[in-house]
Amino acid sequence: MSRSLLARRHFAPFFWTQALGAFNDNVFKNILLLLLTFVAVPRYGWDTGLLNNLAAGLFILPFLLFSAWGGTLADRLDKQRLVRRLKLLELVTMCLAAAAVWFEQFLLLLGLLFMMGTQSALFGPVKYSILPQHLPRTELVRGNAWVNLGTFVSILLGTLLAGVLTSLDAATARLTIGATLIGVALLGYATSLAVPAAPSSDPGPVGWRPLSGSVAVLRDSWRQPRIFRALVGISLFWFLGACYLTQLPAWVRDVVHGGESAVSWLLGAFALGVGGGALLCARLSAGRLELGLVPLGALLIAAGGLTFAEQPALAGEAMSLATLLATPGFWVMSLALALVGVGGGLYIVPLYTLVQVISAEHQRARMIAANNLLNALFMVLAAGFGILLLSVLGVSLNVFFAWLAGIALLIGLAALTINPRAVLRLAIFALTRVLYRLRFVGRGHIPAQGPALVVCNHVSFMDALVIGGASPRPLRFLMDRPIYESPGLNWFFRLAGAIPVDSERRDPGGVRRAMQEVSRALRDGQVVMLFPEGRLTIDGEVQYFRRGVDMILRRDAVPVVPAALAGLWGSWTSHCEGRAFTKLPRRFRPRVALVFGEALSPGQADRATLEARVRTLKQNAEQSLACKAVKGRQ
Repeated sequence: MSRSLLARRHFAPFFWTQALGAFNDNVFKNILLLLLTFVAVPRYGWDTGLLNNLAAGLFILPFLLFSAWGGTLADRLDKQRLVRRLKLLELVTMCLAAAAVWFEQFLLLLGLLFMMGTQSALFGPVKYSILPQHLPRTELVRGNAWVNLGTFVSILLGTLLAGVLTSLDAATARLTIGATLIGVALLGYATSLAVPAAPSSDPGPVGWRPLSGSVAVLRDSWRQPRIFRALVGISLFWFLGACYLTQLPAWVRDVVHGGESAVSWLLGAFALGVGGGALLCARLSAGRLELGLVPLGALLIAAGGLTFAEQPALAGEAMSLATLLATPGFWVMSLALALVGVGGGLYIVPLYTLVQVISAEHQRARMIAANNLLNALFMVLAAGFGILLLSVLGVSLNVFFAWLAGIALLIGLAALTINPRAVLRLAIFALTRVLYRLRFVGRGHIPAQGPALVVCNHVSFMDALVIGGASPRPLRFLMDRPIYESPGLNWFFRLAGAIPVDSERRDPGGVRRAMQEVSRALRDGQVVMLFPEGRLTIDGEVQYFRRGVDMILRRDAVPVVPAALAGLWGSWTSHCEGRAFTKLPRRFRPRVALVFGEALSPGQADRATLEARVRTLKQNAEQSLACKAVKGRQ
């Protein structure tokens, strides 16, 4: 499936366009730093620290100045045209950079670094806001995963290539550097020509207000707490990443006792870890926005970071990479840093996807611009944090990295506290995957946003877990109050957001209160799940639908999605051949199919129509399982 996404015209051209841009950024930036350090400083006697900090500031400053303007451009203009214009700007910049390298005009190179930062700041809002226009919601996580993989692999390859190019003899290096910068920019522009149209949903004039625009986009994001929390979460990742990458050379020098090749190796472990974590996120999400991966990713960052921080200094001095690779301690460091990267990939992809999904279409790019602004501010904070701990307080590098692990742990605990239901949902999905061989059809019929009602046949006590794990959105369930109040399980049902309902005979006001809670959930834009039969089937067939669904639709006219389960009849949690839980399981990981039908409008969705639809879907699900079983035997 991943290969098919990369081969798709609505994704592949943009993927290669952004990956080549990130690659060229890092080739240019690292070549400039190496030329300043090893050519300009010895020749002119300039201060190395001042130059490096100046270069870092010149690249970050455009993100503070122009990100908001870039977000407005991306919201107002066709993103396809904007991408092509920005790639032309990159080509012009790289042509000038090639000339500056050839004539060794180092001050001009610093100015061009600011220009390249400007291009990146303007491209950033397009990078993530264009994906929802070209990919369905079920593929957004996978698209973001590939974009993050492409970005971090490009960073790694660009950094490595810069070292190779600058190690050549002077004349060859100047020629090869210029050809590389221009060639990659040309290739990136060529791929941008294949990017499909992405017209604006809110076209209009774009004013030039860099500073006030930045304040405005931050204020707009602040007014949407869920988006702002996601933006802060993303920026915290870049804070941690900047701290790691900034202090990595010092760690290699003082703890590893290695050289530039050891820095590149550890950088590669981190970058490949992030890319691998992003793809793992796509795999675990199975087409859904799985926010439960956010705290898991942060806790993996903390675990990897703590392991990295605990490593003692390696014996010996000035060791080559070959020698280090024969040292167990260096492998532990590499794997720990890779684990930090894997956690980062799991952590950041759902947050980017969340911003894309919940941002209004007409201001999505501006929310990404606010993210880029916050990222830049947090990276500046990372520099200040490093100065405070290492220079002012004088802590060791081991203590510094332990601090980073502690911050990641706090982020993970905070994410767990803010959204515990997402973690529970992820655990349910993993559990059902272990217990059953699941086949899902039609999950895209559940509306991407807004209220909806899902109705399904009731086969076993595992139905709610299977449906809840399969749904692309969190579900609220109606369930019998006696089960809801079960000792030892009530905490679970409360955390899952279940809605208890009792019979009028046992509690005259129970149905009314349950309907009020369902109405509140629907009016809050949530999805509610209902088993209209009201009880488990006693013969494996769909039973008569009761009046609950009609009562709900009379209060709240929302779309209704019919669904059907097959494969759970005969399991130990069903009433087949005796009451549920009174017999031993007969099959290991049985095949289970869950089929969703097209949503019905409230006017179409009476209980007789829904019952007929569910019966038809159940037959489809059973046929799907039968075909799968036959193929499995062949």
